Amino acid sequence: MLLIVLLSKFTSMTRTKKTPAIVKNQPKPERLQLPRGMKDFLPEDHAYFTLIKKVVRHRARQAGFRRISTPVMEDKAVFVRSVGDNTDIIEKELYSLKTTGGSELALKPEGTAGIVRAFIQHGMGSLPQPVELYYIEPHFRHDRPQKGRFRQFWQFGFEVLGESDPAVDAQVIQLADLIHQDLKISHKLKLQINTIGSLADRQKYAEILQDYYAGKERNLCEDCQGRLENNPMRLLDCKSEDCRILADLAPKLTDHISKEAKEHYDKVKELLDIAGVDYVENPSLVRGLDYYTHTVFEFWAASDGAQNSIASGGRYDGLVETLGGAETPACGYAAGIERIIDQMKAENLEVPDKDNVQVFVAQLGWEAKKEAMRILSELRTAGVHTLGALGTASMKSQLGKADRFGVQYALILGEVEVREGKIILRDMAAGKQDIIPLAEAVPEILKKLGQQNLDFYDPSDDITRGKMRPEDELLIVEEEE
Repeated sequence: MLLIVLLSKFTSMTRTKKTPAIVKNQPKPERLQLPRGMKDFLPEDHAYFTLIKKVVRHRARQAGFRRISTPVMEDKAVFVRSVGDNTDIIEKELYSLKTTGGSELALKPEGTAGIVRAFIQHGMGSLPQPVELYYIEPHFRHDRPQKGRFRQFWQFGFEVLGESDPAVDAQVIQLADLIHQDLKISHKLKLQINTIGSLADRQKYAEILQDYYAGKERNLCEDCQGRLENNPMRLLDCKSEDCRILADLAPKLTDHISKEAKEHYDKVKELLDIAGVDYVENPSLVRGLDYYTHTVFEFWAASDGAQNSIASGGRYDGLVETLGGAETPACGYAAGIERIIDQMKAENLEVPDKDNVQVFVAQLGWEAKKEAMRILSELRTAGVHTLGALGTASMKSQLGKADRFGVQYALILGEVEVREGKIILRDMAAGKQDIIPLAEAVPEILKKLGQQNLDFYDPSDDITRGKMRPEDELLIVEEEE
């Protein structure tokens, strides 16, 4: 036994000698920063974010949409085949990687392609048509960061698959407009609409554009010189001054689309007029993604310079086929959440913030802390946002913290109050306080706050036990075996 003790002490001494001495005056570690082009959503931003999500969910339910979420990462081919391999997104902005197995994956730069992939993969074509889906998700583009443009950005969007009626186009546009009205920014936005015709119309018009630009190549920016051969319609969307001048003089797409496409567009406009949605026809609006056909639209905010598109979308009748599905007409749109928040802040719009702390429980001594714990639990169960019973700071320090949190009321107790069955209730704004029986603390707080200011939610109210599907029962049996 003595030997074991001696060996233990020796081992301890040996380890101590090998421990390196603490080096004084070491430089502080470099402070880490966000990656370029990324953005933190701070609590004050989430107040806006929460309201936007609430509005989107409400309007989605009204119109029969159901929520879908797809992975942030897809097979790269999903985007190359849908967005177009000659677009800026694929050529310059796609975050892609190769797995150890050799698969090429990419972070999703937009939402529609992944949803169409899911529509095909999960056999949604057999569901009652149209299938109406919406999403609220992050997306990624390795683009040059600037005002209103981030490398990770959030969008909400709506997709309607399985119906070619122009009424779908009009209703999708109206849905976007209603959301902007709900968020009180509609007066700051201008709806731009256009038609780019059918796929055959686009192919014919691309040849007309190539003939028009022949001999003018040196007047184009470097990007547009590359687009002329593979995606000439993108030249109409360029923001370069020289390219803009040439685009204004170019043949108009509306002069080269089929009778059927014109009729579709005219019906969309007529329905928008009936719905009371104001719009401006913009013949130069073509959208930057290859999958669009017929109606295209964007909501512009004039004050945002180059990054003035808040929401955009259109019809994409051939995309499901392009990704391997059956012929399925479709229409949708997406909106940038960060850009909408910027618009709301620019309007000085205040949004509800339900994260405020209403009551602070201050205490001194172990017995007081135990009683404070009971009070905290009762208040939170009763729907009161409550903080406190933390640390061993002085009462002055605790009340100072309560003041910084902006609470309406503070409950104060120490060892003496616990023994006497009393507690101090302080009105922080008025600076007045009363001594009341300890048992009346929670009822008195509830009375002062009022039923309308309490926060109740019982998850069990939303959870019911339904009948299990046969395939689920089989799965459980297989897992148990």
